Amino acid sequence: MKLPFAEPYKSKTIEIIRTSSPAERERWIRDARYNLFNLPSDQVYIDLLTDSGTGALSDRQWAAMMTGDESYAGSRSFDQLRDTVEELTGFRYLLPTHQGRAAENVLFSTLIKAGDRIPGNAHFDTTKGHIEFRKAMAVDCTIAEASDPTCIHPFKGNVDLAKLRSELENHRDRIPFIIITATCNTAGGQPVSIRNIREVHGIAREFGKPMVIDAARFAENAWFIREREPAYSGRPMREIILEMFSYFDAMTFSAKKDAIVNIGGLLALRDADWYQKASVFNIMFEGYLTYGGQAGRDLAALAQGLRESTEPEYLEARIQQVAWLGQRMKEFGVPVLEPFGGHAIFVDALRALPLVSREQFPAQTLAIELYKEGGIRTAEIGTLMADRDPISGQNRYPALEMVRLAIPRRVYSQNHMDYVAVAAANVMERAEKITSGYNIVREAPILRHFTVELEPA
Repeated sequence: MKLPFAEPYKSKTIEIIRTSSPAERERWIRDARYNLFNLPSDQVYIDLLTDSGTGALSDRQWAAMMTGDESYAGSRSFDQLRDTVEELTGFRYLLPTHQGRAAENVLFSTLIKAGDRIPGNAHFDTTKGHIEFRKAMAVDCTIAEASDPTCIHPFKGNVDLAKLRSELENHRDRIPFIIITATCNTAGGQPVSIRNIREVHGIAREFGKPMVIDAARFAENAWFIREREPAYSGRPMREIILEMFSYFDAMTFSAKKDAIVNIGGLLALRDADWYQKASVFNIMFEGYLTYGGQAGRDLAALAQGLRESTEPEYLEARIQQVAWLGQRMKEFGVPVLEPFGGHAIFVDALRALPLVSREQFPAQTLAIELYKEGGIRTAEIGTLMADRDPISGQNRYPALEMVRLAIPRRVYSQNHMDYVAVAAANVMERAEKITSGYNIVREAPILRHFTVELEPA
């Protein structure tokens, strides 16, 4: 008999979390103007808003922090991190930043100008925000299968090669680089195959374009490559990771995901000229080159976390916990995106709440209902996050209108996952009574979902 899944770690300390009543949650979400970002953490029972910076550090990471070198310049903790990054990814030049979007800010300040077009696979919200802030355009070239939450495809994060080629043929002089996000969060935490990366690389070289990877969840992507891409079955994880990165010229990286730390980011580069140009912005925006907005102890924990996150035992447990939640929700009749992604389960709000119009934000409505049902905080990945079209000013309605249940690393138990699945099932039981959503009262001109204020329609 095959042994069941079990986590390859045990608890050493715990954090007390507060339960609450439905009446309290009704009042709290109203006071938060129906924006889950506005909720204080002690009003949340299970927090699945994001997997970014919410993981549990290991005893070895805490030990590494105690030896962190807090020197302003030339920190040995930076040297340790630089050597780890080069060993795992092959990138020679490293610039630490305080988080992933800061790495985007530094790199894009170097590469993007007004009028540019940046093709890629379903750009994440901050990536698209940084592009559009510079009066450029993010061009989605994801494969069509990614827009169908019921389609079973092993690599729904893949780039559509025909779309990419057409974009390059028609706008060659306006494209400074191609970007691939792996795994692709906006498409449902879906992986990108090495074959697809290699083919994109070939097209990029044909047109003389560099490639950038948003590598926030690179280890999870590599795990799916080993599990789903026959040519890489059974290959060592770090061997797969090294090849995956070999096709890219630069990497932006939120260390708050696959490095399992609470803060930090990286910009890694191959080209010395790019490094010199980016260094100017890194000093302006982030701090000196060897700390970049992080303490030495953060750099030390990050280096250790990178090694831990690439261990196959950890990755198997991580992916299986996500899949466990997805399978339980599916058994309860909750319409989830398939196949399950690496860091989160995505619920299809258009199928879950068919009576709520797109103009009243069904994904946000579903997220609010999940909170009211069980104190579970999730994130809307839909029309609110898509922002308005910068030219027309109208809402953009993405093909996928999803609620993301992002699972923090090494934090919650299987019982927590079962609780979440039952809460979602309870919402589904009363879905036919949910006929209206929410209207916007106040919104920011960009990345509005973080601070938007809503009222019931």
